[in-house]
Parts: sequence; C-alpha cells; structure tokens
Amino acid sequence: MDDSGAGKVLLVEDDEKLSGLIANFLSQHGFDVREVHRGDLALAAFLAFKPTLIVLDLMLPGKNGLHVCREIRAQSDTPIVILTAKEDDLDHILGLESGADDYVIKPIKPPVLLARLRALQRRHVPQGTAGGALVFGCLSIDRTCREVRLEGELVELTTMEFELLWLLASSAGLTLSRDDILNKMRGIDFDGLNRSVDVYISKLRGKLNDNPREPVCIKTIWGKGYLFNPFAWER
Repeated sequence: MDDSGAGKVLLVEDDEKLSGLIANFLSQHGFDVREVHRGDLALAAFLAFKPTLIVLDLMLPGKNGLHVCREIRAQSDTPIVILTAKEDDLDHILGLESGADDYVIKPIKPPVLLARLRALQRRHVPQGTAGGALVFGCLSIDRTCREVRLEGELVELTTMEFELLWLLASSAGLTLSRDDILNKMRGIDFDGLNRSVDVYISKLRGKLNDNPREPVCIKTIWGKGYLFNPFAWER
C-alpha cells in the first residue's frame, strides 16, 4: 500500500522522547507531522499548520488537553485523537464531550494509533458536506441513498429518524443539547417540542439495538443532552 501523502498530523505531547517516536513512525507511513510540546502553543500551531488530524495528550504544561481540545473544536471539525494514561471512563467521556473523536490509552502501540487515525480519515465528513457516508464499525449511514445498515442488515428509519441519526453521527463525540437538535432540525417537519427529541431518540435506540435502560450507543449526558458514541459500533 502506498502511504505517500497520508495527511498532516499535529502531535501535541509533552514527553519529547515519546513524541519523537510517534512522529517518526507516522512519518514512515506517509504523514507530515508537526510536534508541539506545550498546550498553550497548540492552537497557534493548529492555525498555522492546518493539519488533517490531531493527536493530543491530556496532561500538558501551559494548558491541559481538554482545554486545547475545546479551543480547536471551536475553530474546526478536524478529527482529534486524545492520548491518556488513565483508563477511567470519566476521562474518556470528558474527552468526547470536549470534542475529541477517539482516544488511545498509554502506553501507546504506534500501529494501533496508526489504525485509529486511518479509521478517522475514512469516516470523517467535513462540515458543510451535504452528501456522503459515515461508517462506525458495524454501522453505516449513507446520506446519498438514505440507507442505514447495522451489521450489514438494512435498518428501516422514517425521514425524521434518519435526519436525527445523521445529525448525531456527524457530530460524533460531541454532546448535542435538545435546543441544538431542535434548532438544526427546523424545517424537517419537527414539532419543536423538547419531549419529541426524547421520543425520537428512544425510537432510534430501539432500531439500533441500543439498550434503553443503559444506552451505550446514543448516550444520555444528564443535564446536557445526547452524545453519539463512535466506538460503540466496533463489535
């Protein structure tokens, strides 16, 4: 496989030895890598370098990774992979809520990181793209032909259910409030009631085999809204 021109990676990691090892490995697979070792330098580097992917450590001098993630996400939908030494689910949820698309737990195996980056590249749909498809493990959502397949089987969705799923999936890893959902779905025959969002979410969970009592695919973030979990479909 020819990896030339694989993309541009901004690597934000304060451990310079580890950063160098990762950068060297990714470079060998065709990526153009720029290293930054402080959180307070990350946003400026992002704006100057314009990467297609970001690898971001959580524990950084100057500014922590969650803060950096929120700053970058406010500017762009560029895919972000968070590096964390913690296996606590709370850290992973906080990372996703801050706008991250994926996370890798240290110690890092470079081939695993490479696979995650390639997977993000395959499923990433830039903001403003009207058509296209999203793929998350065993779930595929094709906006062009308006088809949803789960483990290869066609999932029958109404127009409203499809539009809501597309909205959630295209914002994978981000928490959307009921107001966010209502505002973005105006003009699609939505009745505009907060309760209707909950009803449609419940219907989607049922059709996508998400446990309604303990949902893991479309998660409820209490007091904030709903989060589409991009990792739940990797079965």
